[in-house]
This record gives sequence, C-alpha cells and structure tokens, in this order.
Amino acid sequence: MLSDDAIRSSLQLQGFSNLGDIYHNLSVPELYEHALILEEGILTEHGALAVNSVPYTGRRANDKFLVEEESSSNEVWWGKVNKPFSRDQFNALKSRVFAYLQGRDVYVHDVNAGSDPKYVLPVRFVQEQAYHSLFVKNMFIEIEHEQLTDFEPGFTVITVPDFKTIPEVDGTLSECCIILSFEQKLVLICGTSYAGENKKAIFTVLNYLMPKNGVMSMHCSANIGEGGDTALFFGLSGTGKTTLSTDPERALIGDDEHGWSGDGVFNYEGGCYAKVINLNAEAEPIIFNLTQKFGTILENVDIDELSRKVDLDSQKHTENTRASYSRHHIPNIAPGNRGGHPKNIVFLTADAFGVMPPIARLTPEQTMFHFLSGYTAKVAGTEAGVKEPSATFSTCFGAPFMVHHPKVYANLLIEKINQHQSKVWLVNTGWSGGPYGVGERMKIRFTRAMLRAALNGELNNVEYEKDEFFDLNIPTSIPNVPREVLNPRNTWKDKSAYDKQAKHLVQLFEENFKQFL
Repeated sequence: MLSDDAIRSSLQLQGFSNLGDIYHNLSVPELYEHALILEEGILTEHGALAVNSVPYTGRRANDKFLVEEESSSNEVWWGKVNKPFSRDQFNALKSRVFAYLQGRDVYVHDVNAGSDPKYVLPVRFVQEQAYHSLFVKNMFIEIEHEQLTDFEPGFTVITVPDFKTIPEVDGTLSECCIILSFEQKLVLICGTSYAGENKKAIFTVLNYLMPKNGVMSMHCSANIGEGGDTALFFGLSGTGKTTLSTDPERALIGDDEHGWSGDGVFNYEGGCYAKVINLNAEAEPIIFNLTQKFGTILENVDIDELSRKVDLDSQKHTENTRASYSRHHIPNIAPGNRGGHPKNIVFLTADAFGVMPPIARLTPEQTMFHFLSGYTAKVAGTEAGVKEPSATFSTCFGAPFMVHHPKVYANLLIEKINQHQSKVWLVNTGWSGGPYGVGERMKIRFTRAMLRAALNGELNNVEYEKDEFFDLNIPTSIPNVPREVLNPRNTWKDKSAYDKQAKHLVQLFEENFKQFL
C-alpha cells in the first residue's frame, strides 16, 4: 500500500497540486462512513447504500468526446458517436479541473481493468465523491495491497460532478462532459454524478486498445456451464443480458464487458451494474438478493426515507434504476473472471413490435448482419414522446463505446467464430402475440428453457422451419416451451397485422444497414 506521502507524490507527478486530504483505496465500511457523513446517500433497511444522481440519471452520450490527436485520429470512426475535441481545448479544460481540485479532498482508487494478465490495464480514479470510489471498487478488479506500492496508472479518470463546464469557454455542449485523450491516457468526467460514466469511459478505452492487440472487445455478458462450455450474451440495456447470464446453473464470468483473446474469454470488470426496475425475487432471485447486500450501491432507486424500504417497481427518479455490486457476492462465479473459447453466442433483442422469433439459429452471414445492426426496441412510456414501439439500432450492440469502425469488431468476431466453430443464436426477450400494449412480454421461464436447450446442445438435431420475413431458422419444438410460442406469427390473432408489422421492421433493418454497404 502506498504511504500518504507516496500517493501524494505520485499524484503530483500527474499534475495534481495542493490537494486536501487524499483517501486512497479505502475499504467498503470506510467509504460507507464517508458517503453517509457527506450526505451522498442513505442506508437502506437491509444495508445497501442508496444514492441519487438526479438530474442526470443516465449516460450523457451527446456530451462525450474524443480528443483529436495524431497518434489515434486515423483509427477512430469519427461521427455522431465519436465527436472530436481539440487538443488545446482539452488542455485548457484540464487546467481548470486541476485548479478546481486544489484544496479539495479527493478519493483515489487504483484498480485493474482486464482479468487476463496479458492485457490488464491499470486504472487510477481520482474522484470528489466517496460513493464513486465505492462504485469503482465494486466494478473493477481489486489489487492486492502489497502490489499497490508499484502501481503505475495506464489510464487516469478524473470525476468531478460539482465542476460544471461552461460551453462558451470550454467548447462543450452543456455543463457536462466526458472527454477521453488516448495520447495523455486521461479521461475527464465533469458535471454529472451518474456512476456509470466511470465504467463506460474505461470500456471505451479498452475498445480502442484491445483490437490493436488482436483481442475482440465485446459489450456482452458471459458464463460457463458445468461441462466447461462458455457462452456469450450480447444485448442492449433492457434485453436481459445481466438477468440471463446470472444463472444458478452456470458460473458467471461477468455481466457486461469482455475480451476474447487467443486464450479465451476474460472479464474486464470485477463487479456488476444491473438494471433493477421491476426486479422481483421469483424471476431473478440472485440479483434481487444482491440489492439487499451491504456493499451494494442502489442508484436512483426509490427509497422511503422513514422506513428505508426499497421500491424496485417505482420510476420516481428514472426508469434506469441500477445496482452496483461486487461479483464476489454472487454465489456461483467463474474462477479468475475467465473462460474458454465460447461454444455458443447469443444476440439478445427485446422486440416491442412482437414479430421477431423467440429463438433462431443464425448463419455466418446473418451473424454479421445482426451484429452490425444491434437491434432492440424502445417502448411507449420509457422515454418522453415515445407513443409507439420504435426501433433502436446500436452497431455491435454497443455503438456509444466503439472507437474503431464497426467492421473492425465484426471482422474480428467472425474470424474467431469461424476459428472456434461457435454457434450463434438470436433470442427475442420482447413481445409475443402482438406489439407492446397488445401482446405480452415473453415469459422469462420460456426464455431460460430455450437458452438451456441451445446451450446444452438439445437444438442441434431438432427440426427447423424458415421464417418468411427475416429468413431465420426457427426450431419447431423445445422442451418446456409451448410449440405455438416458437413461431411469432402463430401467436397473433390477426395474421395480416403481423405481416404488416413484420414487413415494416424488415424495412427498418434494411434502411439502417445501408450505412455498411
């Protein structure tokens, strides 16, 4: 462990001067005490720490920038996602942030990102809030105390929620910003308390670094069966990526971010950041129990201030309620955050149009198409102004975090799939029998049964039928799943309405895919 003088000296070498007290790699109880004393949150009835990041309860995608630098500029897929920020403006803003921190107490947490020793990225977080330090302690891989004496950050993240940027001065679009400099190995997060910005900033960094080393960087969860078979689950928020990979019958590698190297799959993180809106003990017992653990952070969850009871069904603050917890609290985890080459890969979607099949086997060409498409759907009520289902396409199932052109990731994925003969499945956790508001969401027990059959090899020799609109191969029978559920057209009373809706979604897919042709 670094001494107080040593950590202060290390920070001074990075440009930090005249800091107040420096709290370095505090324990969970210590961070709880600080957060409660500073009134950053309250204690729930079962011991979780409840915090609130209002008014910003989600990622600020429009306020994220990459510094335009000669060493990386030619490798970046510039556009709506990766917006350029000038080096001079970044240096000026960095100077203002460093000046702002003078005389202030800071929380410093040194951690690792990446569980494979060949590809580990040492990361230093310098933050002004105790709960953010607890968040990164939960979310990243802890370093043994004796190893901290030799710690040298490969990247540094500075998180200052109370520092509001001035667009006219700083060149930002609002009072918030997330700006990454690959050359300076530095991230500035200003003006927002939403903890998820910290983990996604480092995910963006890894999405830049890993492909340069031949590692496929993936926005997916991963687990391992009793026979040692690894499975990957790609999907956007709300599709079930965390829920379905947290399976009592399979050991969890991780719920969100992974690399696929020549040795297999490895987790970038040491914790989970689960969406918990409408979470219930029957459908998701493991995650539900973790919302009540000491050490868990409940972010923007509705808490009764008198009884300290948690209301997981409430959207009082946001629909995007979250729980951050260490993976070590999960009863069944994969040793070392790692697994072998995946035998099965699952693309998850929550189709609110009600026309995608609940499970289908993909060909290599369809794998490329659906990976680049990254489809799911928003439903009415989750966003202001959304009256009917609307298609969302996020390339590689994680466009906001992809730095290189999407085909860099797609080609790497296909190369590894071909090399290791992985099977690929498309699984719809969305609506059946009609669109959102008419049909019903696919029962989680059916989805689990379909996945179990796919992962156990039970679908290798069953009969398949072709879907008329999406040209997908749909199994005609699966144990413990009603036969009529498997082909979505059969679940609609009005077949012509299904045909019309399916044609509409096919057209949306085709329009979106034109950007890759």
